[in-house]
Amino acid sequence: MKLQRKNRLRAVAFGAIAVSGALVLTACGSDDNSGSGNGGGDSTKAAGNIKCEGKGQLLASGSSAQKNAMDLWVKNFTAACKDIQINYKATGSGAGIQEFLQGKTAFAGSDSALKPEEVTKSKEVVKGGQGINLPLLGGPIAIGYKLQGVDDLVLDADTLAKIFDDKIQKWDDEAIKKLNPNAKLPSTKIQAFHRSDESGTTDNFTKYLKAAAEKSWPHAPGKAWAAKGGQSADGSAGVSSQVRQTEGAISYFELSYATANKIDTVKLNTGAAAPVEATSENASKAIAEAKITGTGKDLALKLNYATKAEGAYPITLVTYEVVGDKGNKAATLPATKSFLTYIAGEDGQSVLKDLGYAPLPAEIATKVRETIASLS
Repeated sequence: MKLQRKNRLRAVAFGAIAVSGALVLTACGSDDNSGSGNGGGDSTKAAGNIKCEGKGQLLASGSSAQKNAMDLWVKNFTAACKDIQINYKATGSGAGIQEFLQGKTAFAGSDSALKPEEVTKSKEVVKGGQGINLPLLGGPIAIGYKLQGVDDLVLDADTLAKIFDDKIQKWDDEAIKKLNPNAKLPSTKIQAFHRSDESGTTDNFTKYLKAAAEKSWPHAPGKAWAAKGGQSADGSAGVSSQVRQTEGAISYFELSYATANKIDTVKLNTGAAAPVEATSENASKAIAEAKITGTGKDLALKLNYATKAEGAYPITLVTYEVVGDKGNKAATLPATKSFLTYIAGEDGQSVLKDLGYAPLPAEIATKVRETIASLS
């Protein structure tokens, strides 16, 4: 999945930590071919609220949706833990999982849980264990639009499905008027933009359409756009750029793109008492309804895209860090656990709202922390 975040995504963008030297680290298995270069034992110390364990270099890759959070997490962690270097490459979820399955990284970031065949494949590199999904952050997928004179717009799943399936083509369509009785809607042609690349954003958005408007969305959810019609652009940066400059445009992208580019966003009529705005707080309310579907130590979640809970914004995504439950590489395990413990803890989660992400609900966060502590 490629959720391509650019530095302009937020006003505060932290540069990725560059790591020199050999960075090909095996995620799981024996200590052979270690790239950490550790000569002695682990270094354990506490720096503020961050407990530093292990030392050396960690290589990770995957989801670009979490890039801004990962940049800040890495910056804060490595400032406290001088003996650990982390290089996270936002290559996209699919590429990150493939690198993890090839044993090249300590962990991967992914906006969708591992597929059964990927879990099976992971057992080849995680000796005696398997890859598991650890949810670490969430976020709202905003519906951004550009329509002169209309800065407060309400849509529902059925109307969105018809817009993105080319069934509703004008902004003054009766279905849109019914949801916005006080708006002066022009007859402007709707310019619907979707992702041209395979993406977790598309996967989660189409899961929402299928769950909340099944009769109006006949297409199977997936990373690749399946509907006909509309226009396409590469990455969230691409589609948000098109919305920013095209009158009558509408598309879907992470909330931070809308915030950074001053793009108006749709409020969703979910069946709750009032339309729901795309905010990190409202996304957290939806994630709180998620059910853990993973077994054993796997914490894969199933989101309720059709939620009608008050204030719950249903178009959300969850980003996982993918690691081995056991059989992780001994040379990198202490540093990996130390870093994951930080980002799953209160200090790591507390920075997410300012970056436009949704922190984990307390109950899920507790289970994630317990699982991280048990990694071996």
